[in-house]
Amino acid sequence: MIEAGSPAPLGATADHEGVNFALFSSVADAVELCLFDADGGERKLLLPACSGGIWHGYVPGCRPGQRYGYRVHGPYAPQDGLRCNPAKLLVDPYARQLDGEFAWDDAVFDFEPPAADAAWAINKADSARYVPKSVVTGPSAAGPATRPRIPWSETVIYEANVRGYTMRHPAVDGPQRGTFDGMRHSDVLAYLKGLGITSLELMPVHSFIDEQHLVKIGLRNFWGYNSISFFAPAPRYARQDGIREFRDMVAAIHDAGIEVILDVVYNHTGEGDQYGPTISFRGIDNLAYYSTEPGRPGEYINDTGCGNTINVDHPRVQELVLDSLRYWHKTMGVDGFRFDLAPILGRHDHGYSASHPMLAAISKDDQLRHAKLIAEPWDPGPGGYQLGEFPERWAEWNDRYRDAVRRYWRGDSGSSAGLARRLRGSADVFEKSGRPPTSSINFVSSHDGFTLADLVSFEHRHNAANGEGNRDGHRHNYSCNHGVEGPTDDPAVLALRRQHRLNLLATLLLSQGTPMLLAGDEFGNSQHGNNNAYAQDNETGWLDWSGLAGDTQFATRVRELIRLRRDLPLLRIPEYVHGHRLLTGKDIRIEWRRADGHPMGDEDWLEMPAFAVVISAAERADMATALAILFNAADVDVAFQLPERGQWRLEFSSAARLDLTDDTAKLPSAALACLSAG
Repeated sequence: MIEAGSPAPLGATADHEGVNFALFSSVADAVELCLFDADGGERKLLLPACSGGIWHGYVPGCRPGQRYGYRVHGPYAPQDGLRCNPAKLLVDPYARQLDGEFAWDDAVFDFEPPAADAAWAINKADSARYVPKSVVTGPSAAGPATRPRIPWSETVIYEANVRGYTMRHPAVDGPQRGTFDGMRHSDVLAYLKGLGITSLELMPVHSFIDEQHLVKIGLRNFWGYNSISFFAPAPRYARQDGIREFRDMVAAIHDAGIEVILDVVYNHTGEGDQYGPTISFRGIDNLAYYSTEPGRPGEYINDTGCGNTINVDHPRVQELVLDSLRYWHKTMGVDGFRFDLAPILGRHDHGYSASHPMLAAISKDDQLRHAKLIAEPWDPGPGGYQLGEFPERWAEWNDRYRDAVRRYWRGDSGSSAGLARRLRGSADVFEKSGRPPTSSINFVSSHDGFTLADLVSFEHRHNAANGEGNRDGHRHNYSCNHGVEGPTDDPAVLALRRQHRLNLLATLLLSQGTPMLLAGDEFGNSQHGNNNAYAQDNETGWLDWSGLAGDTQFATRVRELIRLRRDLPLLRIPEYVHGHRLLTGKDIRIEWRRADGHPMGDEDWLEMPAFAVVISAAERADMATALAILFNAADVDVAFQLPERGQWRLEFSSAARLDLTDDTAKLPSAALACLSAG
């Protein structure tokens, strides 16, 4: 028996008497609710009511734990973008939990392969065996009562993959490895807390599938940027109950004083291009959920490079994204979001707009007012590079910072000026829109590209294991190998590489802006030269924790740098300073000096690989009176003339030695140092 029920809320909502089911489809002629028993038996019920494009029904006696899916009856005309095929079991876009993994089979396609643009034959094979089942969940428990709430000015982000971080961790046992439970292991959290980071950014955990071409060559998606659900945690990261285990993980991370930022993918789905599988959105309402080519509704716009593009111009899609964000923030406890290929969320037919209703809704949503918002400000579509163009509340990944720091420490000619612009928080990018230096998410490495150890060990990508003929991944990495491509036992080369790594991380943590570290960079984790390890769910992609034991001193130096950033507020000035500026009644000054102590001139920036930045605060009790950060990318030692500030103290040096007197500091080649006075 089934009753009319209610069109709101969308999804499956359980009460004491039964479950209400509601699904949006503006093109359906009828929608079947399919209930599955423990043996896989299927019971079909037609949803009896439709209100404003939302099909709904109430099933008395239905309980949490019930597995279900939908079959949508309606027009099938792929050339016109209409893809209804009741032979395909469809995942509920609002399902909080999925049971089972997706499996590739001809039955998951709504057409008979191979398809031709002029003749799409409908595929009547039942796909239910190969598609995850949606699961009815009970009423949502309350979200966390307290959170760390780290101010942007104190934030240090650490990017990690749930599976890769724990698969080889020596303290995490077999069943916990690669799971949410493994990520909350006491030894893992003690390590993160001891490192000093404030915010753990987890790569995608929404349910996702492995691309067909990877499965055919024995690989699978490791990074997770191939979502089929925006609510359900990925079953592969759960041992039993993904919702409970994710919430328990977040609670444990919060107890350690650390925020959780979630990488989210609201730009495309795992259904791929028009020739991809029908798993959910395509079969429910293809033209509502996906952007199609003008005049060619059977073809997808591919601004993501992943086959399809989510249609954020549609109000139901906007509602879906907002509901998903609210759920993960309020119920699951997530403190912020990093948006993959974020310009998609601001793209109309005519191009990107920072005032797009989708971006405006996220920015102004009252339930998200305390959530950190971080954009990856580029995508492969036309006009897709939008660094500095996001709304006021948003921070952005800054690839100009990454490239400038890499080029300077590689020794590229004329790179000092580029580094200086990035050291002060990229005012040229963010200040024009009235945003502070913390809007710049500074990084020298991330999941996408070389690890830090590989950046100083390889000049070329080595991605053959991805099965794409070494054509994938970034070509231009601004990397160097110090004379040997890849592994070496040469102690001189190893010493140069170690120093180079320390220079890069020290620059990151001594810069204005918000620093982000890639997990494992603090102990030299390598991916063997693979700069696109998205398909390496194996020892290439998993962190090799033996590096921590092999060089404990390097990780200690990174901890020192994070502590230094925390203890010296002059490294975290809340507003942009050009020359000098009064902030809270004190005169904050930033000066750029040559090694001889004179101000840097325009020509000096082109010619001099050694320079100093001096940051001072007049009589401010909570700041050191002055900091001097010395940079020397030259191939010779350089003596720096220090400003007259009394006695200078060494706070950090990447070099093994530094000759320091009251007025000079002799810094070895390819090194930096931070001094304080006051």
